[in-house]
Amino acid sequence: MGLFHYNFRMKRSPLLSLTLSLLLLSLSACAPKAPTLSPQIVIQQSVAETLAALPTATQVPFPTPYPTPTPMSLAGLFCEYQFCIGHPADLAFFDLNAQKNPTAPSSYNQGIITAFNITTHIFLQVMWQSAPGATDPQPMLETILDDAQDAAQGNKEIKLVRNMNVVYTAITSTATALLPYGGAGAWNCGDRLFAWKAYAPEAASAGPLFEEAIARFTCGQ
Repeated sequence: MGLFHYNFRMKRSPLLSLTLSLLLLSLSACAPKAPTLSPQIVIQQSVAETLAALPTATQVPFPTPYPTPTPMSLAGLFCEYQFCIGHPADLAFFDLNAQKNPTAPSSYNQGIITAFNITTHIFLQVMWQSAPGATDPQPMLETILDDAQDAAQGNKEIKLVRNMNVVYTAITSTATALLPYGGAGAWNCGDRLFAWKAYAPEAASAGPLFEEAIARFTCGQ
């Protein structure tokens, strides 16, 4: 019995091996095959992987803007409507046209600004008008003087300041009893005429105020 069993096993071994081989072959034939990638896709993947592996460059920081030096102090300097004019630092100009009518403010071509300090009792007014080709500021001086309240005193001063024809006169005023004195001046710059007027409690105050205004005056020419 033992010999028979041994012979039987020996006879089955080749058949079992063949069966197993056929089974493995069948299973491998039924297994899903990996898709074949085109060369273009392989190249694209390789490029993408290479770029992803590259170290990222350090971003260059944006330059820090620093203010450029100002050729003159901004204290006591009004700059708007493409001109600048000096004034006492404790005074602040406002647009009189816009105050009267917000829909019609001053502009480059024409305007009027005014300032008043309730402590020092200084009143200032500046006006301008487009006047291409005009060089005589006298008409503008007459415009800023109020015939009913202002009166010129003494001789007019006429001088040339940085290619601007400048005229100035001391005045008295009845606009208010607190400010009986003052001064008025006018000049040309670019294609515009400008005029300035001050009311003050003392006669000696207006002249230096005008000198301060014209000394720091510039216009967009």
